[in-house]
Amino acid sequence: MIPIIKEIIDYQPVNEQEQKDKESILDYYNYYNQKAFSRSALQAHFSASCWIVDETMTHLVVHFHKLYQNWGWLGGHADGDTNLLEVAIKEAKEESGLANITPVSNNFISLEVLPVHPHIKNGEFVSSHLHMNVTYLFIASMQDELHFRPDESCDIRWVPIDDIISLTNEECMKPIYQKLNDYVKKIRLTR
Repeated sequence: MIPIIKEIIDYQPVNEQEQKDKESILDYYNYYNQKAFSRSALQAHFSASCWIVDETMTHLVVHFHKLYQNWGWLGGHADGDTNLLEVAIKEAKEESGLANITPVSNNFISLEVLPVHPHIKNGEFVSSHLHMNVTYLFIASMQDELHFRPDESCDIRWVPIDDIISLTNEECMKPIYQKLNDYVKKIRLTR
């Protein structure tokens, strides 16, 4: 069994959203197997997101995504890679310019099924689909310089962690971002 699928099976959801999304992810994977890690699975495919905080866990890296016209987290498609932690690390570095990021754990901290609306990417139409997403928590230094990818973002910055809720204009993302912030705050209290 692919390690990430075992990790999803063993994962204890923190709320009803995660319980339902876990069931959906596993059901879809059981149908598509390895193909679910590729964009060739047109209805849904795996992705990995990054929640990058500073050493004090009070600030968060956000970027203004061109496609969504919205401030949010970083991340991307698995593109055939079943090691979603490695996918998240690659995306975090590519999209932030940060060379030094450290995973807080090798395990994801959140899972969700995310809708992607139809759009044009690289001159081609992309149908609406779902991202079967897991999110990893990383620590980076606010002293390191951020760089955004002009093909994907218009801006990138550190913000106080709670500001993401008011920055995002996607109502469906606010509970997910709040869930991630709550997780970070629990960790901060135990450090």
